[in-house]
Formats: sequence, structure tokens, C-alpha cells
Amino acid sequence: MFPVLERARYLLLDTLGIAIAAGPMEAGRIARDTATLLYGSADPLHSARMLFDGRRASIAGAAYAAATQIDNLDGHDGYSPTKGHIGVAVVPALAALAEALPDLSGPEALASLVVGYEVAGRAGISLHATVSDYHTSGAWNALGVVAMAARLRRLGDDQLRQALGIAEYHGPRSQMMREIANPTMLHDGSGIGTLIGLSAAVLAERGFTGAPAITIEEPEVATHWQDLGAFWQVLHQYVKPYPICRWAHAAIDATRGLCHAHHLGPSDISHVEVNSFHYAATLFDGMPDTTSKAQYSLRFAVATSIVHGRIGLEHISGSGLEDAAVADMLDRISVSESARHSARFPAGRWADVTITTRDARVLASGDVHARGGPEAPLTEAEIEAKYMDYATPVLGQGRASAIRDAVLSLADHESRFSDLSVLIYDPPLISTLLQRPAW
Repeated sequence: MFPVLERARYLLLDTLGIAIAAGPMEAGRIARDTATLLYGSADPLHSARMLFDGRRASIAGAAYAAATQIDNLDGHDGYSPTKGHIGVAVVPALAALAEALPDLSGPEALASLVVGYEVAGRAGISLHATVSDYHTSGAWNALGVVAMAARLRRLGDDQLRQALGIAEYHGPRSQMMREIANPTMLHDGSGIGTLIGLSAAVLAERGFTGAPAITIEEPEVATHWQDLGAFWQVLHQYVKPYPICRWAHAAIDATRGLCHAHHLGPSDISHVEVNSFHYAATLFDGMPDTTSKAQYSLRFAVATSIVHGRIGLEHISGSGLEDAAVADMLDRISVSESARHSARFPAGRWADVTITTRDARVLASGDVHARGGPEAPLTEAEIEAKYMDYATPVLGQGRASAIRDAVLSLADHESRFSDLSVLIYDPPLISTLLQRPAW
């Protein structure tokens, strides 16, 4: 079990980094304000401070705000078999639930987080296996939130069953491809999924009943639950190196590999041909005019990587959306679906890239899988560096480092979640925000 808790630390750290960086963004500000307007509570057992904001809402409202905030900066972890994301829901739920648990130990907090990942992941796989439409993560990560709440609030077996049924019944069966075709702040539905998960837990705690959860109890999905406690999905989550939809990452990595190997800059490139799987080929195709469109891009992401050598928050918002050099490069990139790559989805995220240079060389990448998952994992040092890159401009070096150290200490038996909680609810200092880059 210990390696599972070790990995959970880094998933928590990575997700908190995205939450911090997303805090100043418009979607997060709207979500937090809305939570105070619509989802308040004065009951100490059912209220919590919002992450990196400090205002109080109900536990469901506080978690909703943070999940929506994280969901709108597409740099958080995911799990390929679910075609979606778990940490975006379960980390905000943990932070909200922990407010009423001052003695929560670090290992118990991490164990509860693991429960959320394991239940949500299997619920997602079960849902995709039994319905024809492709639903957002909020449709199933709500069940992982329920499982965490049941553990931390000590719900009985029947209360857990009822809560899972309520969450599945009320879960947002929102169609993912609608959002891909028209990217908005709705993103992957995880904000509302988190809200529903914690609401379902409180409803069941108070005696409300729900229909049995089909994605858990139907005989046809039993195979997806048989390895619970034996196969740890936590160990197979991917961590993103770029704040871009995972579907574009293989193309980015393949292009970056060619550029580095052959010392290519924008002026050296005549054309870039990307072949990838079906869903990757459906991503937003033009020059984006919103942050949401920029994150659901492929050509824009590849162009940005070529021009700037990286993809940061400054490239997917503000003046980055009007970058003439990126727009020029984007016009030299074409994207096609490859049956070979489509056949390997969702288990893998593959692409191959061919670059034709100005001097008529034709350079091929071969098949490349996106970095960050079990196939090509980021090192722990890379995850820590990513966290600091995202957190420091908003919080400052001192507070960002203190949060990192507190998270990485949670697996220690003597640690308490309160060692971390004293650092993650207060808003950034105004002076720090004024010094951060404009994105």
C-alpha cells in the first residue's frame, strides 16, 4: 500500500498546483463567487473555506468552486481508460471534507484520496462500457467523491449505497464532444460532478434514498470492479507536462522530438503533417480567441511549442491568443486521423509527425506516445518542478515551497492534514498577485 500513498502525494501536489495557477482565471473567479451566492452554509459540519480564497461555502459549494477552477486549466491529471479526469474532483472534495476533521492524519487523508481515485476510475470505465455516448468526467467522478465522503464522514454501508445511487442518478450525463466542438467554461463537467457527489453524500447521511448505481451493481459491469484493492489505478494516472487537452500531447511530443533532434526553429519548417487518433483530429482547428479554445487545440498547441519551445499559461490566454508568429506557424500544420492510432485509443494516445523543412528534407518521428503516463512517466523531480512553475507566480516562492513540503510529508505517520490546511485556504497576497505574469 505504501507505494500507492507515495504516488497519491504527487497527484495531490500536481492538482494543487493547477488549482493555484487557475485561481486568478475568470472561470475560477466566477465559480467562487457563485458558490458564495448559491451554495452557502453556516453549519460547521457542512461548510468549508474555498481553496486559495478563504470565503466560506457549503462543503459541496467549496468543492464545486475548486473543481470548476481546476477543470478550466487543462493541466491536471487523468486516466486513459476513463477518457477523463479524477483528481480534479477528489482533491477539492478532500480539502472541503477535511475542514471538519482537524485531527485527520496525513496517511488517512491520502488513503481517502486513493479511495476516490479507485472508485471514480472504475465508475468511469463502467459507464463508457455500457452507454453509446461519450460523457464528461463529471458523470462518473461524482461517485469517487461519494466514496471519499462516506469514508471520512463514517457513513454506514446502506448510506454509502444510497449515496452512490443518488450521485449516479443526478450525475451530469453531459456529452463531451459538444464541448470539444464548442469549447467553453463547462469544460469536462467536473465542477458539477463534485457538487453532486458531496450533495449526494449529505442527502444519504440524512436518510434520502437513491436508485442502485447501475455502473456499480449491474452484473454486466462486475468485471470492472473485480480487481478493486488488487490493481491500483492511482499508479496509472498520467500527469500532464502541458496545460492542453491530453489528446494533443502525442503530437506535441513528436514535434518537439523532431525539432530538438534536428535543431529546427520556426524559420526552418515548411510544413508539419500530424497523424493521430480520431478524437485528437476533432480538436479545435483554428487560431483560438478564448482560453477554453486554446486548451482544446492541436494545431495551435503544436505551433506554440515550435515557436516558443514550451507551452505555458501565458501562451493560452491574454496576448498569447494574438501571437502572430504562432498564427503563421499554425497555417503550416495539417492534421489527419490515422486508423492505426485510433485503434489504440483510449488505452493509448499516439501520433506520428512528418516535418518538411525549407531545404526539402522530410523528417519523420515514427509513432510517439504522449509523455506523463505509465508508458513515459514524468519523474518526481519533474512533477515538483511543474508544481513550482505553476504555483510560484501566484503565491510566491515561500508559500509555494511550504505547500510542496507539507504535501510530500503527508505519508509520514506522524503528519496531520492540518499541517497542509493552514496553507491552502487563504487567498494569495495582493502584492504577490500584482507581481505575477499577466495570463
